[in-house]
Amino acid sequence: MNAVIENLPRFIEAFGMTLWLLATSGVCALIIGTVIAAMRISPVPSLNVFASVYTELLRNTPLTLVLFFCSFVLPQLGSRLPYEWAAFIGLTLYTSPFVAEALRSGINGVAVGQAEAARSLGLGFMQSTTLIIFPQAFRMVIPPLINVLIALTKNTSVAGGFFVFELFSAAKELANANGNAVIAILLAVAAFYLVVTIPLGILSAHLEKKLAVQR
Repeated sequence: MNAVIENLPRFIEAFGMTLWLLATSGVCALIIGTVIAAMRISPVPSLNVFASVYTELLRNTPLTLVLFFCSFVLPQLGSRLPYEWAAFIGLTLYTSPFVAEALRSGINGVAVGQAEAARSLGLGFMQSTTLIIFPQAFRMVIPPLINVLIALTKNTSVAGGFFVFELFSAAKELANANGNAVIAILLAVAAFYLVVTIPLGILSAHLEKKLAVQR
């Protein structure tokens, strides 16, 4: 464990980048995913088509290709973003369709009469969506959304292959420098991931039980 203890500052630095990618990409993916979910149920055909294409395209594209595009293709188009911000954009784009689909499943679980009652009260599409449908849909899909965040936590490791110093990149660097301590280094990195994923998993299970009882 000497290699782990001696390099603890590097682990903490890499863990900080992992947390930053998780927090920023998670929040932005939630916002974009909510907008895409609203577009999927929109009465405007063009918005519906755009949201459907966006969702299917990104959901069926490997994350590695998305990050490759953001890290190497965007600079060819004039982007001067650091690799960390390219990874943030890629993770946000990749995660947002999963958020949208989780939310759409919650929307489908809302009784049709709720929307009809909103229309009978004179509420428009945006009002009924934001005031009536979305609050109920979010309540139903909190556990699936947390599972999306757990997946995002693990997906941040892919950014290590694109010049971002996060936990996976730290493991590779320190394993190369300490060949006799590879197992200890990998266990330390796994422990850092578990610090995030286990509490999220517990929170997901707790909320699922709580919401099931309330329903």
